[in-house]
Amino acid sequence: METNLAKILIIEDNDTMREGMAAIVGKMKHECQSASNGVDGLKLMAKKSFDLVVTDYKMEGINGLELLRQIKKSYPPIEVMIITAYGTIELAVEAMKLGAIDFITKPFSHDEFKLKIERLLERIQERKELARISEENIYLRDELEQQFNYSEIIGNTKAMQNVYRTMQKVAETDSSVLIYGESGTGKELVARAIHKLSPRKNKPFIRINCGALADSLLESELFGHEKGAFTGAVKRKQGRFELAHLGSIFLDEIGDVSPNMQLKLLRVLQEKEFERVGSEETIQVDVRILAATNKNLSDLIQQGKFREDLFYRLHIIPIYLPPLRERKQDIPLLVNHFIKKLTTAMNKPAKQITEAAMKRLTSYHWPGNVRELENLLERMIVLSDQDVIDVWDLPILQMAAGSEMLPNDLLDRFHLDLNAMLAAVEKQLIEKAMNETAGNKSQAAKLLGIQTSLLYYKLDKHKIISN
Repeated sequence: METNLAKILIIEDNDTMREGMAAIVGKMKHECQSASNGVDGLKLMAKKSFDLVVTDYKMEGINGLELLRQIKKSYPPIEVMIITAYGTIELAVEAMKLGAIDFITKPFSHDEFKLKIERLLERIQERKELARISEENIYLRDELEQQFNYSEIIGNTKAMQNVYRTMQKVAETDSSVLIYGESGTGKELVARAIHKLSPRKNKPFIRINCGALADSLLESELFGHEKGAFTGAVKRKQGRFELAHLGSIFLDEIGDVSPNMQLKLLRVLQEKEFERVGSEETIQVDVRILAATNKNLSDLIQQGKFREDLFYRLHIIPIYLPPLRERKQDIPLLVNHFIKKLTTAMNKPAKQITEAAMKRLTSYHWPGNVRELENLLERMIVLSDQDVIDVWDLPILQMAAGSEMLPNDLLDRFHLDLNAMLAAVEKQLIEKAMNETAGNKSQAAKLLGIQTSLLYYKLDKHKIISN
């Protein structure tokens, strides 16, 4: 939708107001139609498509909220803004729960209405673009899943498309794959998907975190041991390589393996054989090697901490998983995916997320990547009793301004009084936004990710003087 081709319907029983709003929209070069009541408005919607409906709340017959319900039931793509002289936070919350994109309170000026329409059309454009990308992503994944099942690997950015293409090319082979990525980016998901989509999919997928075990334990875990091989070895144990025979083994955090263990791994990769700890019997295996690291192995080679010959055995097919901060366009897709997944798993009602909350999530730098995002959403779903996740449900002290530390002055001042501390932080953020925008309430509300009407309420609540 180009902004100069927007189709707007105004429903208002006051002739003067209706004509005035229609004139403003007309001067903005948008296509505008109007109706004096909800019944006539619904008749127009049955004949013509609209991008935005602007409707009064208090009208004879069908009021604004009931009209909103009917529009969202019969014409879901149409966005609705409510006009009311009875603006309360309760009404705003109810309208937002029913699907309204925004509301405006009478009386309002020509400029305020014009600015509101301009910003709403920008948001509508963004929503349509996101819906288009989501549809394309679903189509792409469905198309790929005819051959490959990508499970929970979510992303439509160019970097993720490169990952998909590489997975597609490598899946049918037995080549070793080395997956690079920061912690929490989904390296194990990629490894599991490659295995599931390979000819070995019906054979074992065995995982081991190489960085979590000391050398002696790691050797026993990888290659197994005989009874009596060491203290505590009360019976023979098969190692992970033996268990993975004809399947795949995923060596996570391969960059943390000691030089001694690197040599033993090299032999398995080259000769496809090994001995259990305490045994002289050679065991041969046919195993696909999938490895991952969050370190730069080239740097480790230069430092003498990683064997170059092992590196080249592992680095046949490299896959680079980008950190979440480098593919923020995928965050809305991930958020919606995790909310659906988590609410289903917990048997909780479906939840929606406001644009302000989504904006806050996409502005955060996510040092813990996708794992951190999923953990955060799980906490919110567990703790929230509401059907809508708003910006205030997010951990504000962590998410605001990229800060992860609670200011010492707040800790000293409020100690463990959570309500007082949150109110103080809220007031500071509002004052900061008002200062940065020279008192412009519309701009300040946009910075804060809240509606202008809600900002007015909070200015009064915190006794913040504004011009």
